[in-house]
Amino acid sequence: MENTLKIGLIVKPQGIRGELKVQPLTDDITRFNNLKEVIIDDSTYRVLRTVIAGNMVIICLSGIADRTVAETFRGKFLRVTRENAVPLEEGRYFVVDIIGCKVKTDTDTEIGSVIDVTSARTDIFTVQTLDGRVLRFPFLNDLMEKIDVQNKTIIVKEKRLKEVSCYED
Repeated sequence: MENTLKIGLIVKPQGIRGELKVQPLTDDITRFNNLKEVIIDDSTYRVLRTVIAGNMVIICLSGIADRTVAETFRGKFLRVTRENAVPLEEGRYFVVDIIGCKVKTDTDTEIGSVIDVTSARTDIFTVQTLDGRVLRFPFLNDLMEKIDVQNKTIIVKEKRLKEVSCYED
């Protein structure tokens, strides 16, 4: 498992004092209010201030004092260590832990591996099948038999999968 988790994408500098405008990559934007430090590339920055502005976050970090320096961070990801991540509720998973999981049916047929998760009202799993096709299905409680991110395995109910999945053309 990865030791750090992406929580935001820096989209641009904000203002002239080095603030950064961040697109959150988390389910709960308010998690930024309690942020103490973030990692960008391989450097750790102390969080001085955050402001939630609609669906974006304005963040001020130590060592970034003007717009010119802030501009160099455009397009980079904010990360946190797993220890500083918001604890997940039962039945919730970090996307980074789902990607790469092998998907099998409850009849022990291997389908392929998760290559992407699209966040929506119901997350959509994209699977590269063993025969090279792309299969998509929603994260539904009545579809999932077992999710074991430690062993990188997801078991789905075969009958329900046939009802809710589709192949990409």
